[in-house]
Amino acid sequence: MKVLIVGGTGTLGRQIAKKAIDAGFQVRCMVRRPRKASYLQEWGCELTQGDLLRQKDLEYSLNGVDALIDAATSRPDDPRSVYETDWEGKLNLYRACESIGVKRVVFLSLLAAEKFRNVPLMDIKFCTERYLLDSSLDFTILQGAAFMQGVIGQFAIPILDSQPVWISGNSSNIAYMNTEDMASFAIAALSRSQTIRGVYPVVGPRSWKSEEVIKICEGFSDKKAKVLRVSPALIRIAKTLVSFFQATTNVAERLEFADVSGSGIELNAPMEKTYKDFGLDISLTTSLDSYIKEYYEVILKRLRAMEADLNREQRKKLPF
Repeated sequence: MKVLIVGGTGTLGRQIAKKAIDAGFQVRCMVRRPRKASYLQEWGCELTQGDLLRQKDLEYSLNGVDALIDAATSRPDDPRSVYETDWEGKLNLYRACESIGVKRVVFLSLLAAEKFRNVPLMDIKFCTERYLLDSSLDFTILQGAAFMQGVIGQFAIPILDSQPVWISGNSSNIAYMNTEDMASFAIAALSRSQTIRGVYPVVGPRSWKSEEVIKICEGFSDKKAKVLRVSPALIRIAKTLVSFFQATTNVAERLEFADVSGSGIELNAPMEKTYKDFGLDISLTTSLDSYIKEYYEVILKRLRAMEADLNREQRKKLPF
């Protein structure tokens, strides 16, 4: 089977590409900048240059393909609105699939998108799901919550560097999942016919409060966190300010996502049916505490190795 992956350079997309290669699939990745995606080629992926807003690029990339995995989301540094890059791009992509005859589609969506239609990214995910449900495509929709990789930047690194950790005043409990585990579901869907035209939550083993994540990081780093709570009012002011400038349109829309993580609504769902239909073992799924523990073990080992080559003043600047 030949698979086209859109979004292959993202945090999740690259894991999907690697697992697809390991599973024996022929993999093609459509990327904007092939030079920056050379590592995908080294893994064994075929690269095509393309943009979701250009129909000819899509037709070329989809030619000879049996299935599509869509993990594409606009980047924070993209000056265009997510409605242009994501929504118009999705319409182009799936219309091209229907016209060319690529029926099998796996779409990476977000959990509870229907509850946050005011948030542009969630609204686009919801509308894309509705489009697929009304289409003739053999889709599988995977609804994630948040990735463990994001916890490193938000919590683990600031705590290690004695920097403030910013959390919402009304933060949601979130069932984080490792992108490697999420990728396993995306690849498993291709060979599991019972997942066709199915919508599945794909979340971690349990949900976590921000305070619980901070405590885990404090325990493994042996550092005390400096926690700063951000009020929803302050985020609204920031969104209003950046929305005045066209160049920061995407930033303003990204800030809207704080309405999700700060809503107080738990981002979690039962996973029994998901594991059964995809034929995966829940005991092999990474837990958040083990993920954070492994991160700190690796990073602290490297930092201590560096310490041996530093003078006394330089050692004082190390974060431990």
